[in-house]
Amino acid sequence: MADTEITLAGETVLLLAEHALYWPALATLIIADPHLGESEGLGAAALPAPEGGVEEDLARLDRTIARSGAQRLIVLGDLTHARAGFAPTMVATLATWRARHGELNLMLVRGNHDISASDPPATWGFTIVNEPFALGPFMLCHQPTIPTPGYIIAGHTHPAVRLNGPGRQQEQLPCFLIGPQRTILPAFGGFTGAVAVTPDEADHVYVVTDGEVLPIR
Repeated sequence: MADTEITLAGETVLLLAEHALYWPALATLIIADPHLGESEGLGAAALPAPEGGVEEDLARLDRTIARSGAQRLIVLGDLTHARAGFAPTMVATLATWRARHGELNLMLVRGNHDISASDPPATWGFTIVNEPFALGPFMLCHQPTIPTPGYIIAGHTHPAVRLNGPGRQQEQLPCFLIGPQRTILPAFGGFTGAVAVTPDEADHVYVVTDGEVLPIR
């Protein structure tokens, strides 16, 4: 994996190819929009859904935690997708995952899906807060447009950009949007889609592709 080091609000952070941000000074890993249980919820509704959605996302999260050395994980909203995703097998899977990471501090900044789905079970071990949550120079949010002082780190929009190639080829890639007042993270969930956005003029854009985070503007 090839990460990219940048400075936000005077703090050095790493943009990780796993769709995450790592803050070394506080050994803190920040992700947005895992939407755990999305595929399971579709299955419960008798709709086509891939197998192993939660397990694959947790395995990738395990690798990211191990690679970064994080001691704290903060989820910027939409930890779960819907109440239908709280199947007994998923609840048990997450409880088992939490037991393997007993020393890891977990925090959830509530997002719109968390509010509608309800808070996660106590066995998952999350401290739950509302947005905006102040931590150092940052205001941690789910919605990037919430009115707040300070520098915002948020999710919610699942940003991606379309890149044009030869022969009218187009490719849509998830991205980090880095602006003067806010950063928006790509969605962490493997089953969660991405939405093409038009960056603001002042935005820097870093795409995630082939295990790398690359600046394109």
